[in-house]
Amino acid sequence: MKHLATIIFIVLFVNHHSANSQEKSLNLRVDASMVLQQMKGGIGASWHALVKDIPLGNEKYNYPAISACPRGSAFAGNPPLSDTAAWNQLYYHARWLGLNFVRVELSQGMYEPERNIFDWNNEEMNVLYKILDWCESNHADVFLQQMWGHVAWNSFPGVHPLISSPKSLDDFANGIATFLKHLTVTRKYTCIKYFCMTNEPPGGPWGSWWSSGDNVGPSITDAWKKLHETFIAQGIKIPISGPDWTSLPPFDASKIDFDEYLGSYDIHSYDGISNKDESKLNDWIQWAHQHNKPLFLSEFGNMSLGWGGSNPGPKSFAAALSNASDVISGINLGADGFNRWSFTNRGDLDGQWQLVCTYDTEKKAYRSNVIPENAAYYGFAMLSRFMGKYASMLSWETDYCIDGVKPTVIRNRDGNIVLLFVNNRKNAVDVNLTIKGVPAEKIFQLYQVTDELVAKPSFRLDPLRKVSGLDKSQVITLLPESLTVFTTYCLNQDDLGVIE
Repeated sequence: MKHLATIIFIVLFVNHHSANSQEKSLNLRVDASMVLQQMKGGIGASWHALVKDIPLGNEKYNYPAISACPRGSAFAGNPPLSDTAAWNQLYYHARWLGLNFVRVELSQGMYEPERNIFDWNNEEMNVLYKILDWCESNHADVFLQQMWGHVAWNSFPGVHPLISSPKSLDDFANGIATFLKHLTVTRKYTCIKYFCMTNEPPGGPWGSWWSSGDNVGPSITDAWKKLHETFIAQGIKIPISGPDWTSLPPFDASKIDFDEYLGSYDIHSYDGISNKDESKLNDWIQWAHQHNKPLFLSEFGNMSLGWGGSNPGPKSFAAALSNASDVISGINLGADGFNRWSFTNRGDLDGQWQLVCTYDTEKKAYRSNVIPENAAYYGFAMLSRFMGKYASMLSWETDYCIDGVKPTVIRNRDGNIVLLFVNNRKNAVDVNLTIKGVPAEKIFQLYQVTDELVAKPSFRLDPLRKVSGLDKSQVITLLPESLTVFTTYCLNQDDLGVIE
């Protein structure tokens, strides 16, 4: 299989598997001098600013919200604001992981509880500032996500505010514009690079909150248009992202009547991106790039491994392997950025999605000590720790594909090279690797993680061996069900991850 560099980079990493899928070795040739695609974002995770557990009150509405976990796990999970030590630990873990493209979530009710009455100093706004402060000081790009309105003053009669479409688009858009000006002008945040006005709206295969009840409400395209016009009128240059549909819906150009209002495209994926699904992702990427816009996987995970309540599936090493497969597929196809669900999470709402443990689900209390969820944390670190924002994909080729084995190759803006491999197979696979276009004096380091390795209390993500002599072939053994990084970085456990 070969990667082709064109003005618009397209690669179909699908249906090109070897007739003999039981091969035990892979010949991989890398040309580090040939850049195929530069990402417009990076890699990170969702970080919620919402913290309050609000009574649902469904009995008051003819059109209620779903009764079971209506906000998913898009709230809670952060330490209390007063716990400075825990927040400092949380900051450290974000920096160690190298989170450089962070999806930060909020609601309109946080900042505009009543029409034209703005509250800039409540608990949830102060949590938002703490998250944005970290992103600003660490040069991480922010994909700012309004999850929903959740304001009674702009909801339709009889419709729960959590699911109602805005009664007035003018008020909806003006509120958002005022909020963004507060963040960028008053508080001077420069890290906010994209804004998405709603989470998973109708148009994709699922969406619940754009309801107008018995009334004729605005379409979501009406809302994008109004927001776009308001941004232009008020001089807000942050690109609007959409459609934010889930879960990796097939691309259908007939549904896209909003392209002129968007500055970027983003979709979600929660089924794991199999080979057959790569064509769907590729269709979205092609469309976005043909319209000179990036495409982000702004949420990804794998619900087939378990979700809901305190299900541990999302934090398992199997989920880490699935996440890695999704990211590698996305990079190879030309996606521009990735946000895992999620960085912080209480873990007892709709599954244990968290990378770090901040909450004791048995005691129903926040922990004073923030610690890694080792399988999820180190599994994700293999993706995030070595990949800076705006990384470039490099040319590579192989004689055949092995089912369950996926490679990709990137170069960061500082010139360092990262080869990433996922081996989902239960047997080891040897990679016969040749790299050209790299100075001979460059030293490569090998890192590997498996479920068994990260479960050890003494585990450290240190390099396992050094390799030089790149004009010669090297053999790298991919352990069964493992993640492997081969890179010119030398990052020891005590070093921070790569942001830029």
